[in-house]
Amino acid sequence: MTETTAKDSTSEAYQETDSIEQACGCPDTFPDWDDKDIDLSNHCVLSQGIPTFFHMPLSYNTYQKKQATEIDNQELTEKWPGFIMTKMGMLRGRVMRLLEDSQSPGRHIEYLPRPFMVRGKLHPGDVGTVKTSLGEMQMQMVADGLRPKELYLCYITCPRCEEQKGGPKILLARRWLESSGLKRQAAKRTNKKL
Repeated sequence: MTETTAKDSTSEAYQETDSIEQACGCPDTFPDWDDKDIDLSNHCVLSQGIPTFFHMPLSYNTYQKKQATEIDNQELTEKWPGFIMTKMGMLRGRVMRLLEDSQSPGRHIEYLPRPFMVRGKLHPGDVGTVKTSLGEMQMQMVADGLRPKELYLCYITCPRCEEQKGGPKILLARRWLESSGLKRQAAKRTNKKL
């Protein structure tokens, strides 16, 4: 795995453009985080709580539009227009959009804590089939000595635009912390194989 910062993590295929998000709200461009560790520490975000019911967001489109309106009203600049990181819980979740640094006094603007490392994985399917990709990513993280924390789903397509974009896609972003215990276990497994 390679470690990189959010500022230099776009691939040539998804370079930041001036294009606006699609009519459905899905991003035209998104970060190339597939199988990479990304440092989002101290990154500026527009963050808002969202109601969920058993990990399913309620009124997702409403919050998506509210955030887009807030970005327009405050004249904020998104790193990837329309790209939303969604954290889901039993009854509450959070939606975040990555912004360029801002001095805006908006109440939903905040900076992510340190450390805030995430590992990305591009899942070629919808939320119903995400279990396999998530399991693979989590097993690899534990093997690398990393303790998985909260999961963020980043919807790249929706049913309206997935056909134009080559099928459904979700970018999984799993926050992690280094774990000395898991690193020792990984080293022991490596030594046994030798």
